[in-house]
Order: sequence, then structure tokens, then C-alpha cells
Amino acid sequence: MTKNIDWSSLGFGYVQTDYRYVSNFKDGKWDDGTLTTDNTVTLHESAGVLQYAQTCFEGMKAYRTIDNKVVCFRPDMNAKRMADTARYLEMPAFPEDKFIEVVEKVIKANIDFVPPYGSGASLYLRPYMFGSNAVIGVKPATEFQFRIFATPVGPYFKGGVKPITLRVPDFDRAAPCGTGHIKAGLNYAMSLHAIVDAHNQGYNENMYLDSKTRTKVEETGGANIIFVTKDNEVITPKSSTILPSITRRSLMYVAEHYLGLKAEEREIYMSEVKDFKECALCGTAAVLSPVGKIVDHGEEINLPSGMNDMGEITKKLYDTLTGIQMGRIEAPEGWIKVINE
Repeated sequence: MTKNIDWSSLGFGYVQTDYRYVSNFKDGKWDDGTLTTDNTVTLHESAGVLQYAQTCFEGMKAYRTIDNKVVCFRPDMNAKRMADTARYLEMPAFPEDKFIEVVEKVIKANIDFVPPYGSGASLYLRPYMFGSNAVIGVKPATEFQFRIFATPVGPYFKGGVKPITLRVPDFDRAAPCGTGHIKAGLNYAMSLHAIVDAHNQGYNENMYLDSKTRTKVEETGGANIIFVTKDNEVITPKSSTILPSITRRSLMYVAEHYLGLKAEEREIYMSEVKDFKECALCGTAAVLSPVGKIVDHGEEINLPSGMNDMGEITKKLYDTLTGIQMGRIEAPEGWIKVINE
């Protein structure tokens, strides 16, 4: 039975659910792991995660579809990306098949927290891993903990999907993703000052340029970017230093194969942006959020879609992708993992 929660008023925050999954890596192997009702983590004061921020995480969602199935969107992609990230950070990759298996277990254990279809809410899952044993020299931990918790959430940007305002800051990202697949807690921690400063200046996010030439668009602090040209071509930045967003890749596929549009990943110069007709941020949390204004050191770029609603192509992309996720539109093979019929 679905929990008695006011789903329409949910923001993007933590709500404690019944179960979470915990597995430990020690002596070169992962244990079997278990579901637990304990939502606390006990750590040594010199744990690797506390001293050197050796940690990474993923984000994914479970939904109820139009026919009341509970599904998860492309969990195999999250499993692979987290394994890639772990290896780069000198952490043992959690087995990808086991990752999908325990994601399913966590969703089933908290099935009553999956919001009803049409509520605009979802069950957000946060898989994460960290160095757990004592480390004092600058070196990797040797013991690790992998966990997944779930929390029902509403829209990432309050007020639902609405246009947002970006600024191009006069500094580079403090901790760029670097290799194209890192999504580590350290990266976000190092960007917190930048995002707080942006909010204090009246902007929703920072739009970063490449650190070498500061002429090419990369991503924002918490999302990838897509643009729509005047010819209705959907484009997104090509760069080795941005997060390979699962949502972005899905949207590009939707643009080409569902909407019949030209879709291309390429270098995008800041000088081009003023000529585009639509811009949007994309990611698991927000799905797709239209951008109405970009401010580049005092110069305002107003997107023709305006600050009031999504542009025509952005809305088609959003409606099609969410339609796939919610079961209203047939999904490409392998995109939807059915958890509960």
C-alpha cells in the first residue's frame, strides 16, 4: 500500500524510508551485503572518506507507470558509470550485475514509498561508496562500504519544470570531472562555494567553460546542457571533462530516433550561444529544465523560449523521455527495468 504522503508538496530532499542496503569490502572481496533499517553510518575518525574524500555516488529513480508497474530507468548505465568512477578513484568496483540486483531489492523493500503515477514525484535512489578504514598517509583506503538508500522526492527545481537563469563565472571549476566519468563527492564539495555565490547573485546555476581556452561550453555545476539551434538541431557539448549524463544520452537518442531531429555532440563555442533558440539543463534529478537567460560577465543572452515556459523542442524532448519512463510511450529495448508488475 502506498504511504500516506502529500506527494504534490514534496521537494527534492531526504525522507527516511524503511530499508537501505549495505555491503562491505574487506580482504579483497565484497561480502554478501544486507538490507537494514538502520539509517546511520559509524566510521573511524581517520576513515579514508573523512581524510581524503575517497568517495563516489550515483543518482537514479524509480517510478510508477501508467499501468501501475514500478520501474527503474536504465540502471545498467548507472552500474557501469559507478564502476568506472570507482576504478579511477582506486576503489574496488561494485559488481555491475550485483548493483542492478540490489537496486531492485531496495526498491522492493521500499515499494510503498514509490509515488503514484501522475503525482510528479518519484523514488530517488542514492548508491554510494566510500573508504571506511583508517588512513592517515595520502593513499587509498583498503576497506570500503557500498550503500544504497531511497527517498521519495518531488521536482529538483521548486515550482516544477520552469526556465532558469545561468551565469558564466569568472573562474574555472574548482574540481572538474577530469576524466569524463567521475561523479565524486569531492567534486561537488569543491563546487559548493561557487553555487552558493551564484544563488546569492540571483542565478540558479553556473555555466562553466573549458579551462584551457575559456571559449567552449562544458556543463553546469550539477547538470549537463543541451541546446536547440534555429534549424531545430539538438546539440550538446563534446568534452572529455564533463560527466557523461545518462539523461543526456537518452535525450539525444530521443531527439534522433523518436522526433526525427538531427542530434549531435560537438564542441560548442560560447560565441554561438546567442544564436540558439533553446537551452536546457538535463540530469536524473531535474530530467530537463529550460534555461531562459545566460549572463556572461554582464552580457545577457535571452533565449527566445523566454522565462515563462519550455521551448517547442525542449518540451517535445521532455514529454517523450518522461513518456518513456512512465510507460506512456514504448521504450527502446533495455531502457526500462520492471521491478514490480
